[in-house]
Amino acid sequence: MGDAEIIPIGTRGKPGRGTGSAKPSSSARGLAPKAATKTATKNPTPKPLIDPIGQGVFDAPSGQVPAPRTPAEEVARAVHPAGARTAERQPTAGIPAVDWLAGFTSAAVEVFGADWEPRLAAFLAFLRRRLTGDYTVDEYGFDAEITQYFFMAAIRPVAEKWFRIEVRGVENIPSTGGALVVSNHSGTIPVDGLMTAVTIHDHAHRFLRPLGADLVFRMPVVSEIARKGGVTLACNEDAERMLKNGEIVGVWPEGFKGIGKPYSERYKLQRFGRGGFVSAAIRTGVPIVPTSVVGAEEIYPLVGNIPSLARLLGVPYIPITPFFPLLGPLGLVPLPSKWIIEFGEPIRTDEYDAGSADDPMLVFNVTDQVRETIQQTLYGLLMQRKSVFG
Repeated sequence: MGDAEIIPIGTRGKPGRGTGSAKPSSSARGLAPKAATKTATKNPTPKPLIDPIGQGVFDAPSGQVPAPRTPAEEVARAVHPAGARTAERQPTAGIPAVDWLAGFTSAAVEVFGADWEPRLAAFLAFLRRRLTGDYTVDEYGFDAEITQYFFMAAIRPVAEKWFRIEVRGVENIPSTGGALVVSNHSGTIPVDGLMTAVTIHDHAHRFLRPLGADLVFRMPVVSEIARKGGVTLACNEDAERMLKNGEIVGVWPEGFKGIGKPYSERYKLQRFGRGGFVSAAIRTGVPIVPTSVVGAEEIYPLVGNIPSLARLLGVPYIPITPFFPLLGPLGLVPLPSKWIIEFGEPIRTDEYDAGSADDPMLVFNVTDQVRETIQQTLYGLLMQRKSVFG
């Protein structure tokens, strides 16, 4: 058995050769295509058909009705003269320019919509200005073009689809001239400032110029983005200068005490500081718009803090939420709470003379009035809200 030769079945003792016959078997001959008859005409010439529109002729098999043109064929007809013929494309000839143009047109319609031409022209003009340096940045580093076309465009889907912000009292934002928007602060991470900015931009058609803390400008990447987005260091001199120039300035007097308060103290306003924002408003005579934000407290429910690590890193606090740091980066995704932003009736300051800004009692009274207005509005909105996420 060990020396036996293994012979494949059906090979007649010749391994690897089938029947051994030089001619194919009858079964194999039945698989081959039949030879063409001698009467068949080689390379028949198709009969030309008249173009239904009457702008030329084209080749098609005899008696065949031409099919409707596709968009790519319509573009090809517009590019090439009527009745013109193009040579048959060879496999190595590449993609014709007509097909490139048709594909580009179809992609532009998908991306920019039916009115893609003016939108594409505006986008190309924007790129040209950025590459040539033909754009304006103000003395604080604010780039209005980048803010409008990139920052607002990036924030808007979050405001509309994720937080589903309901806006009230937008008519209280002046259409022209300066104003000071004063709002409560919450959320562990200051997302409420971004949402207020995009809300004012989309509904009041004004840019909000937020006043940021020192920490914002000590962070390498964040500081540059903040400057270009209109954020300015929170100091009275810059605030008064922007208000005199007719800007909408935003301030969150609670500061880190507001965004870093525990979840058990949600919607309870912290101290508003010394009222420096009121002094700036009185000196410039602009109205103060009390703004109340409901919904931001629930995006990152703060249940704990690590003060020792916070001091080591030089930050106000290290937040602990039900999802962070337990879930890692996934815990940084904010919860989709339902937001309401209400802009209250403006508090006028043009009735005071310039020296009133140095009166501590007057400044304290106006500050307390603003704080109490926001607090009572928050309570009212909470009573009207049916659920946190609905």
